[in-house]
Amino acid sequence: MLNVAMISKWHVHAEGYAKHLQSHGSVTITSVWDENKDRGRAWAGELGADFEPDLDTLLRRDDVDAVVIDAPTSMHAEVMIAAAHAGKHIFTEKSMALTVAECDKISAAVQQAGVKFCISFPARTRPHHLFAKQLVDDGLLGAVTLLRIRNGHDGALNNWLPEYWYDEKQAGGGAMMDLGCHPMYLASWLLGRPKRITSMFNYFTGRAVEDNAQCSIEFMNNAVALLETSLVTYQTPAAFELYGTEGTLIISGDHVRFASKHTDSPLQGWVSPRKLPAEQPLPLIQWVDGILQDKPMPFGLEDGTKLTELLETAYIAHREKRTVEFKQPGGI
Repeated sequence: MLNVAMISKWHVHAEGYAKHLQSHGSVTITSVWDENKDRGRAWAGELGADFEPDLDTLLRRDDVDAVVIDAPTSMHAEVMIAAAHAGKHIFTEKSMALTVAECDKISAAVQQAGVKFCISFPARTRPHHLFAKQLVDDGLLGAVTLLRIRNGHDGALNNWLPEYWYDEKQAGGGAMMDLGCHPMYLASWLLGRPKRITSMFNYFTGRAVEDNAQCSIEFMNNAVALLETSLVTYQTPAAFELYGTEGTLIISGDHVRFASKHTDSPLQGWVSPRKLPAEQPLPLIQWVDGILQDKPMPFGLEDGTKLTELLETAYIAHREKRTVEFKQPGGI
């Protein structure tokens, strides 16, 4: 049995995570901490768990083996470092932290403590995206030239997100820092090291953080990614387009089509795959099972740091209104 503490209900996914844990069968939620004591106390009552107003006290509890972190992004570094020092396994909502420097400190603490760490990258568990990765790895698209991903909803337009979602001090940013994480980590996974980035963010609803955003990223393999996200679009189907020198993949909603020089068909045209890779368990479930069965984590420190690198640099490009080069290993 894994004893878990929930660290804050700030993030909108926190409640869903708690429900998944409660239905797992091998997890007990023993306690809750929240920077908002009234919210935390009420949530602990709903979960049938203890509320602990002091984080250090909670992390010293013998009935806490692991923590699920849904605190404000600006608090991630201090909370995760404290959890690691206390010997607790860590699951965190994206993004890992606001800066690569913070990620490096988290990584050092986690590695020193020898605890397991996982970040929530659910798009990498889905059949359509696993199929895209398979096509890239198998060379069926040739050299990838262009990736385009759109991910959006109307949360800011119709005010169904909490108002603190737009507090830059807590969230670290707006649409790109939250919903834009998914296109960002998919691009990193598929295309490798980034080379340079430009950003165009705007403020349709007049809030302090952007609610409509686009980044253009060139990668070291010469591929270009166009990553779009928005909190002000109505009925927005997710879009995914991957173009290569020898093939093309188009994903729109649940529809998948691809064309490749390497398919067996005598007619080179669009094909709808008869079978996609199996959907993987949610990152949270893989984290729990990885702890209980002593397995490697699927989405770890390096993945989280790469995402933060993209986000941190995207916001620099936005603030400074310029194209920003990424630092390359070895000072290249």
